[in-house]
Amino acid sequence: MKRKRNSSPDPAGGDDGELPGVKFEVFLSFRGWDTRLSFTDCLYHAMVGAGVRVFRDEEEICKGEEIGGELLRAIDNSKVYVIVFSRDYASSDWCLRELEHIVKRYRGSSGKVILPIFYNVGAHDVKLQTGLYDEALKKHEGRRGCDVVRPWKEALIEVARMDGWDLKDKGEGAVIKHIVDEVLTRLKKRQRNLPDHLVGIHDQLEDMKSLLQEGSPDVRFIVIHGMGGIGKTTLAEAVFNQISHQFSGHSFLPNVRESSQDDKIKELQWRLLSDILKFQPARIYDTNDGVNMIKERFRHKKVLIVLDNVDDRNQLMKLAGKHNWFGPGSRIIITTRDIQFLSINNGRPRDSDCIQHEEFYIYKMKEMPFHHALELFSEHAFRRDTPPTDYANIATKIVKTMGGLPLALKVIGSSLCYKNEAVSEDMKMPHREVHDILMMSYEMLEDEQKQIFLDIACHMAGEKIEDAVLMWKSCEFFPNLTIDVLINMSLIRVECHEELWMHDQLRDFGREIVCRESQFPGECSRLWCPKSAMEVIRRKRGTEAIVALKLDGHSKSHNFTPVEFSKLEYLRFLELDGGNFVGDFLGLFYELRWLSWHHCPSEFRATNFCPSKLVVLKISKSDLTNDWDGWSQIMGTSKLKVLSLVSCKSLIKMPDLSMCSTLERLVIKDCKRLVEIDPSISNQEQLKYLEISGCNRLENLSKEASTDVSPCVVPQFLPDLMGR
Repeated sequence: MKRKRNSSPDPAGGDDGELPGVKFEVFLSFRGWDTRLSFTDCLYHAMVGAGVRVFRDEEEICKGEEIGGELLRAIDNSKVYVIVFSRDYASSDWCLRELEHIVKRYRGSSGKVILPIFYNVGAHDVKLQTGLYDEALKKHEGRRGCDVVRPWKEALIEVARMDGWDLKDKGEGAVIKHIVDEVLTRLKKRQRNLPDHLVGIHDQLEDMKSLLQEGSPDVRFIVIHGMGGIGKTTLAEAVFNQISHQFSGHSFLPNVRESSQDDKIKELQWRLLSDILKFQPARIYDTNDGVNMIKERFRHKKVLIVLDNVDDRNQLMKLAGKHNWFGPGSRIIITTRDIQFLSINNGRPRDSDCIQHEEFYIYKMKEMPFHHALELFSEHAFRRDTPPTDYANIATKIVKTMGGLPLALKVIGSSLCYKNEAVSEDMKMPHREVHDILMMSYEMLEDEQKQIFLDIACHMAGEKIEDAVLMWKSCEFFPNLTIDVLINMSLIRVECHEELWMHDQLRDFGREIVCRESQFPGECSRLWCPKSAMEVIRRKRGTEAIVALKLDGHSKSHNFTPVEFSKLEYLRFLELDGGNFVGDFLGLFYELRWLSWHHCPSEFRATNFCPSKLVVLKISKSDLTNDWDGWSQIMGTSKLKVLSLVSCKSLIKMPDLSMCSTLERLVIKDCKRLVEIDPSISNQEQLKYLEISGCNRLENLSKEASTDVSPCVVPQFLPDLMGR
């Protein structure tokens, strides 16, 4: 949710801001006789030396019964109250009136913090569970009455229940150091600056808490990963602000990926040591020297380290290589677009120094849900939580177009706040800044991986992953590895039905890359817009650059001729809606791997239509029959591995598959008139997946909607399916 002012501190570390003219940040309350010249004096100068503006209450100088003037303003406006409970603290009615006022301000304002210190007393004394403070309060009651003393008692008990420091059997110097560090954290002098509008951050913080397991003594590496612009760094900053005060040292190293060279890594090592140790370390001569210093100095320290935007294993190994570099309870948070560098290679570590993938706790960033996305967009576009009534529809449309990518919503919302005329343009493609961020992820891919990414962006989103993998394998790509890379980099996702999924923002980004290949559509590698694709075909402007072509919607009555495809030598993906092939196609479609044909006509008018490398054939919503002329031409010479027949209303008998011995996946769905499975199916020794559903007239069909089969099982159940 968006950060709002309320009665409790914001978990993301929100800052209420300082009022104009505020002089002090910390109010230091103590009993002068007990600690002024000893502990409190050392603490005061330590905080001042750290750059903190401290009001030290010289309570014996103040006269009168009421708190007012500069003292009142100091209490009201301070963010942190440091209270030193000593043996005589409760004997001073002035200290107790001061404490009462502090607690009132703490209760009534967000962002204020009370830090109790128990100096030669225990929390149980302050809670009035012993005679030390209780006797002092009874004396006050005798002089001032129960009504005056009652809020003092309540304030003492409330503050004593808060986390603080007990100096019993502890060195004052070490405790003072911890207190100063806590004060700096609470004042956000060492915290990260967060965006003004943290919509939805609380849900993510709750998820992170379960991974962080605060209080657990083990050393944990937590990885936040997701695509660029999804909010990884913001979440890491919010977590850092929320929990950094629990550690003896903490450091946030931004944009580590820019430091791949040893010299830059040395700078990061030096900064890491400086942040944790709170002083400038000796010179680091090389990265190995830095590693040794980190291991030696941090081994017994409970530290919090954030390595933001890591993309290389070497970066991690030089900064936070192993668990035993750090003391119990340490947490190392890593943000990355790609978790592949953490993975095990073929089940084995790449080398002995590699941290095992199983040793990481991984948090995958998800796109924002619509209601949060609309709120974030509205904050930047309209400076309010919800869009104005007049803009509700257009805001909803834009948010749906942009998806749940926080950076896109912020950038586009901000631009629309000042440029209303940019609405239509921004709805078509990512904003320039968003494009640049996505381009960084794209450029990390190898050439083959880029090709598969663009295939998915332009054509393959929504297709079964197994079908797509078979096509890419036939192109001599390495799709399984690439799919893993794309998933790890959060560029794609595989949905529950084993379908490829890509965020709309990434889809538009990928298509923009293709559009930039040439100002002439016929010279671009992929054409997905049916109108422009048909224009290229009709005008015979296609070139060998085209590898994928979608002609849906504008090809229903068109007769495709050989000359229209004569220059498309490397076409490997073709999707049609209606139309027909007419003429002699000898020597064409040599590289075609995927043919998807909706509304395929019952008469096939082409000759020598022999796509010998065809792997996937999908025909849907068509009138063809089992004796369709296209079967023998298409399947007779191909290496078909996938055959999908969906909603073929005239199909009574499945086509003869005897000429197609390479089939691995067969899908027959919603063919209402189908009554017979051709016996040739029992000879398909490579068949791994069979799905038959919605074919109500098929005799003795199993009630199972789909069946996974292996070659050895096929002959056993197919006779029943064929009604034998």
